[in-house]
Amino acid sequence: MRRSTAVTPLPAAASAAVSASASADGRVDGRLAALGRFCFRHRRWVLGFWAVVLVVGVLIGGRVFAGSVAGASSASSEADRGGAVVAAADPVRGTVTAVVDGRPVDDQAVRDAVTRATAEIAALPGVSSATDAYGTDPAVAALRSADGNASLISVRMAETSTDAQTGAVTQRLADLKADGAHVTVGGDLVLQDEVKKQTERDTRFGEIVTLPLTLIVMVLVFGGLAAASLPVIGAVASVGGALLAMFGFSKLMDIDTSVLPIATVLGLGLSIDYALLMVNRFREERGQGASIDAAVERTAATAGRTVAFSGLTVAVALSGLFIFTSPVLGAVAAAGVSVVVIAVAAALTLIPALLGFAGRRIKAPAAPVPDEGFFSRTVRRVRKRAVPVALACTALLMAAGAPFLHAEMRNSGAAVLPAASAGRQVADTIDQRFPQVSPAAVTVVVESGAPAAQAYADTVVAKLPGVSGVRAVTPVTDTLSTIDVLVHGDPQGGPAKQVVEELRADRGGLTTYVTGGAASVVDFQHELLTRGPWALGLVAVGTLILLFLMTGSVVMPVKALLMNLLSLGASLGALTLIFQDGYFSGLLGFSPTGGLETFIPVLVFAFAFGLSMDYEVFLLARIKELRDKGHSCTRAVELGVQRSGKIITSAALLMVIVFAGFAAGDMLMVKQMGIALAVAVAVDATLVRCLLVPAAMSLFGEFNWWAPAPLRRLHRRFGLSEHVDLPAIEPAIEPAALPAPRPEPKKKLVGSTP
Repeated sequence: MRRSTAVTPLPAAASAAVSASASADGRVDGRLAALGRFCFRHRRWVLGFWAVVLVVGVLIGGRVFAGSVAGASSASSEADRGGAVVAAADPVRGTVTAVVDGRPVDDQAVRDAVTRATAEIAALPGVSSATDAYGTDPAVAALRSADGNASLISVRMAETSTDAQTGAVTQRLADLKADGAHVTVGGDLVLQDEVKKQTERDTRFGEIVTLPLTLIVMVLVFGGLAAASLPVIGAVASVGGALLAMFGFSKLMDIDTSVLPIATVLGLGLSIDYALLMVNRFREERGQGASIDAAVERTAATAGRTVAFSGLTVAVALSGLFIFTSPVLGAVAAAGVSVVVIAVAAALTLIPALLGFAGRRIKAPAAPVPDEGFFSRTVRRVRKRAVPVALACTALLMAAGAPFLHAEMRNSGAAVLPAASAGRQVADTIDQRFPQVSPAAVTVVVESGAPAAQAYADTVVAKLPGVSGVRAVTPVTDTLSTIDVLVHGDPQGGPAKQVVEELRADRGGLTTYVTGGAASVVDFQHELLTRGPWALGLVAVGTLILLFLMTGSVVMPVKALLMNLLSLGASLGALTLIFQDGYFSGLLGFSPTGGLETFIPVLVFAFAFGLSMDYEVFLLARIKELRDKGHSCTRAVELGVQRSGKIITSAALLMVIVFAGFAAGDMLMVKQMGIALAVAVAVDATLVRCLLVPAAMSLFGEFNWWAPAPLRRLHRRFGLSEHVDLPAIEPAIEPAALPAPRPEPKKKLVGSTP
């Protein structure tokens, strides 16, 4: 299917100059056409290069996950700065905690087993301290449950400890045997390790589920296995390249573990999408009689241009994340943009090479896409009722997005893991049965000794509305203390956030840092409020400029921006209903946490906006091409939707399969991203592209193409066009059908012997 936008007809002299883009020997000039020719002619080298990328990417894939950071912190956040101050004064790598449950704590057999294990662990290398519930220090009473049937063993690992040393401690705790008691091992170090391993498992599971399903769908779309397999091969190679890119970034910055599946799912989806366009165009060129090499060249010049432009729009949407200081968002931006570049590179190089190998086995369509069909009839029906359709679609999308207005942001902590994981079980047990050890809703780090911190806690902190009490004032050093603050209600709810604001407003003349889960959420929301408008502005301006350069209109870019926001709102509304309010939680296999992970809505915005604009480019390119050929605006919309509807729907279906495959995993963050993006793509490709866009363009008519005179002149000079002048197709003569060259007669050289 042709995905190009023709330029406005030119005068004869200019037309003659433009036609020079097709060289005298029938070749198509231009960098993309030249790239296609090069990759076709040197396809073995190109295939070998991507094979190396895939192999190396797979080999280091595990290292990418192992080298990631579960919960990267930001130096600009007060909550993280406070944590860094405590960590510098009391340097430990983290903790390993075991819950010994099922027998009375005072049972002699349990006591003997626990104290023996604690003593052995304290002597292990890398251990800073090991504490159980049987010491003489009054503080160990907090390690005993209120019912007397469970206790904790808390092991602090030294800052210089290794993974192997942590593993040895974990194994010794797991091996603890006491008559009738059972042991569950967790703690923050175990949680981090489980998050990495579960994320890697979910990523692999998503790939295993997604690729066979996409292959089946593409067999149905193309009607043959050869054409269907090429996008899958391209996607697999792109994943290898994405792993290489993220491995490189992990050496330059902290890559949060949650970034890896997000970048992988984006690369997989875009690679399949772009390869689908390339293979589809190749089939069309073959159907028109082009030879394999000519079809590859023409595909690279036309569909390759669409792929490059589409990748640019997605990269612009992701670039808005660079505005934020959060390391998670910065890492997603860097990894996401690099993955987009890799997906585009694979489509423009690997796919032409693969077409050179498999081109003979790819079936050409029996006939071009007809001008009459389901999509054209749908557009005509919409046009007759443009006003009610536009109003109904807008109202429906706004209603779908309304739940996001009451969305709550939170740091889910251990809740991101499935309920069966040991780390989450220990965290839940501590919250429920060991309240004195459970992390406080708010912790105030005071750069002062314990007496001054206690006075501040008594005179200021305890008297704040929303504070239910001060649990403890703990000296870290002689000049540093912490205050554990308890709040009424949800530890990350509205009252807790208000307490954070009040503590930061009244520091009692001391140097303090307000930290904890609620403080982290407040810091992130503040960053969204201060930097979000700049990020949104960057994405909006970049998108408007790109669409203007493509269409020459100022109306359609603004209209596309508003429609994408409506589609995005529906996705965020569904996210709120499912993951905050708990609808379908049983079906999807998770327990709602009462809110959305803080950075997920931002990532959904960037990714969904980029993908929606991707489909907008596909559709507007076709409509612009038809209008430039002389069709009326009404007819151009009708034919444009008809000719692009199948490919957009197929691409969207493949994207939904990819996102749904990753949503089937157990990690809550991955599940949230997968479902949100699947909803966004499904809504955009159906309700928006098939109904709202035709209705709006019918209402605007020729005004769709309006731009002020200065901007029209600017577009004529600098506008981007997806159109390429192609030479007439010569009758296809395949290389294998060429007659063998006749041997030239040997010429007798003067002075030589016969």
